[in-house]
Amino acid sequence: MKMTSNKSYDRCLETLYSLRRYGIILGLDVIQNILRKLGNPQNNFKTIHVAGTNGKGSVASTLSTILLHAGFRVGLYTSPHLVRFNERICINNHPVSDENIVTAYEAVKAVHLGSRDPTFFEFSTAMAFYEFGRHNVDWAVVETGMGGRLDATNVISPDLVIITNISLEHKLHLGKTISDITREKGGIIKKGIPVVTGVTQKHAVSVLKSIAESQSAPFFCFKNMFRVRKNSDATFNYYGIDHVWRHLHTGLIGGHQVDNAALILAACELLNKNGLNLTLSNIKYGLERNKWPGRLEIVSTTPLILLDGAHNFIAARYLAKYLSENLSQRHITLIIGILDDKPYKAMLKDLLPVCKKAIFARPKIDRALAPEKLYAVAGKMLSDIRIIPDVDKAIMHAVENASPDDAICIAGSLYVVGEAKEFFEKRPDLLDNE
Repeated sequence: MKMTSNKSYDRCLETLYSLRRYGIILGLDVIQNILRKLGNPQNNFKTIHVAGTNGKGSVASTLSTILLHAGFRVGLYTSPHLVRFNERICINNHPVSDENIVTAYEAVKAVHLGSRDPTFFEFSTAMAFYEFGRHNVDWAVVETGMGGRLDATNVISPDLVIITNISLEHKLHLGKTISDITREKGGIIKKGIPVVTGVTQKHAVSVLKSIAESQSAPFFCFKNMFRVRKNSDATFNYYGIDHVWRHLHTGLIGGHQVDNAALILAACELLNKNGLNLTLSNIKYGLERNKWPGRLEIVSTTPLILLDGAHNFIAARYLAKYLSENLSQRHITLIIGILDDKPYKAMLKDLLPVCKKAIFARPKIDRALAPEKLYAVAGKMLSDIRIIPDVDKAIMHAVENASPDDAICIAGSLYVVGEAKEFFEKRPDLLDNE
């Protein structure tokens, strides 16, 4: 029976991944049609909708942890996954089972009779909402895939909207300017629903504020309606909409996580205004205990091995800042692979100067840049560079040539990080945390 279940699961994933051949098609007609035939499960639970360029997953997963600790049954939908597809769909912070994936897949497949086949993300989103409904979640925290206005997740009627920050990304699909991209992400703002944002660019704030006003949506902007101040003891103070909370701590490392925490705390204040009872104890627990793999994640200490998706310009800058501030006394080997729609020159310009060596790899996805293309622009920034396309072999080379006091940073794409995590699951002997 187990073997049959595994075969069914593998067949589901094989068919799902084959949908990637349709690429990215933004629009709501297909997902709305599927969900209608499933009984619109997304209407049976409360939701928080999270968009933005960076920090979506950290914010979403922390809110899920806070709600869970407060006694709610919680669904969490994020992307991409690192190792297993199931990571995208979590109930109470645990990925759903293989059997649940098969059940959801079969349910969606049975009702889809539309003129166009769904994309991979549309199909996955429908599966997530179906599972959340089937498991009777009280709340679902839903991260957009791309943009917002025409993103497949934008079929929900959220109780709160969060837009973390905005930088230039996915210009082919979202627009060529910050204002264009902001307009797309602001498309998740709904009539009368509070909006929390970490966006700081004046033009972008103006665009979001205009959308919020047109929807009569209360608008709360970081550094204006709420703010944070870091303390010397690695804690921070939050000066919020109605509350001041002092000496807080986030378990996710990196200075930018304090800014993400500000959005989370503002969200909690607004949820409480709407009738929830999230205590300060619930909130502190979520901030301190939440884990979000593949984002400044230390998996070994001797040598230090750090995993960080750093999949765009801003994320690469955050990573470079962390490395320069915390690991400047170590020789750092950077293993990096970047996708073809990313500003790789700017990313390398930030990351390479803080490293001693670099290894260019290529994740197993058709959108990956050839390592040779990275190599061609990196010569002026760093002298010790090599190409080892296979991520596993790149890691082995770095580990075999590292001293105990060195550091290895694996970054550039969540797909690279995912392959690294899968490799370390097979080779735990390479990780030393004594």
